[in-house]
Amino acid sequence: MKRFTKEENSWMFYDWGNSAYSIIISTAVFPLFYKASATNAGVSPANSTAYLGYTIAIATFILAMIGPILGTIADYQGNKKRFFKFFVGLGVLSTTLLAFIPSEQWLLLLVAYTFIVIGSSGSNIFYDAFLVDVTTDERMDRVSSRGYSLGYIGSTIPFIISIAIIILAQSKTIPVSATTASQIAFLITAVWWATFSLPMFKNVQQRFYVEPEPNPVANSFKRLGKTFKEIKKYRALFLFLLAYFFYIDGVGTIITMSTAYGTDLGISSTNLLIILFATQVVAAPFAILYGRLADKFTGKKMLYVGIIVYTIVCIYAYFLETTMDFWILAMLVASSQGGIQALSRSYFAKLVPKENANEFFGFYNIFGKFASIMGPLLVGATAQITGSSSSGVFSLIILFIIGLVILARVPEPKVDAAVIDTQQTI
Repeated sequence: MKRFTKEENSWMFYDWGNSAYSIIISTAVFPLFYKASATNAGVSPANSTAYLGYTIAIATFILAMIGPILGTIADYQGNKKRFFKFFVGLGVLSTTLLAFIPSEQWLLLLVAYTFIVIGSSGSNIFYDAFLVDVTTDERMDRVSSRGYSLGYIGSTIPFIISIAIIILAQSKTIPVSATTASQIAFLITAVWWATFSLPMFKNVQQRFYVEPEPNPVANSFKRLGKTFKEIKKYRALFLFLLAYFFYIDGVGTIITMSTAYGTDLGISSTNLLIILFATQVVAAPFAILYGRLADKFTGKKMLYVGIIVYTIVCIYAYFLETTMDFWILAMLVASSQGGIQALSRSYFAKLVPKENANEFFGFYNIFGKFASIMGPLLVGATAQITGSSSSGVFSLIILFIIGLVILARVPEPKVDAAVIDTQQTI
């Protein structure tokens, strides 16, 4: 593998910083903190899981509505960095605020979490779009996969510190409560996220852009309409987004709701934290492996592998009974979660016009975010109807199967690039 450039490394290290949010806030400590708060307030396990799912759905709906609009405005020279900084700031400040909300206020916790999700997901629109600015088409799979790998490795550091503080607090080894220990973890996350955003702020620039023009907001809406027409025009792009809509929904739902699911199964918070740490460690080399195998077998074939693994995860989750079963499930997820996300990002980046990357990644985001509404709602509704969280997770198998079927009809990016202007219209 060739040495990575300064811009590539700076871009990848945002994953290193932002992934602390992904593991501590989205997946591990916050869900446990929230579930304990809701339980103490008399909310049933199934309902508290459903409310978390609904909160994720609301946050992603808001971002899905504004994402494409912001993307078109961000394509003007210099705007991409400004929007990126704003959403990073929103996420970091909201995470800091989370540490000062009283633990018994479970509803306020969900409100703060809404803004954190918007901040993180919003910054990722522009972060993903910067991929076309920092590297070439030939290196995108490797750079994207390496970014996810660094994210898994980097997130383990604040995660270890947070776990240690929480476990020591629970065992009364240090003179702080378990609640305070979790709040300290939220502050650690905010500091880590902010610190490792700085290389991106300093070293990555918008190389592809639309020249500034009068009435940028009005013209952005016009370009947004044109972009929507172009998405339908390009067969490969349209089909990929449709496939992505379904399979990434299942991936995101499993990631964000896994801890709440484990809690409903009766797995202790300590075991859940250890399992999630192991998941991060295992996921790092597998993300790199997916990138290397994509060079040999193509990104599309490796996406098939990831979707099939997640289908197996949904089936296995239905029969979960013990902590060992949850360990096996977590390792299956770890083997593919980074790879499927990284290769989806680079696969799409190879298809989009680089000077309009933000516009198209805005649509990439809206497909992903609308999908993120459907998955948590599906899990929440199924769990409430059946009274079983396992049934909720099993219901996600529908999304993976539909995504796999549609992806099979998507041409390879390199093949499509040669003919997209003349042959791939619908």
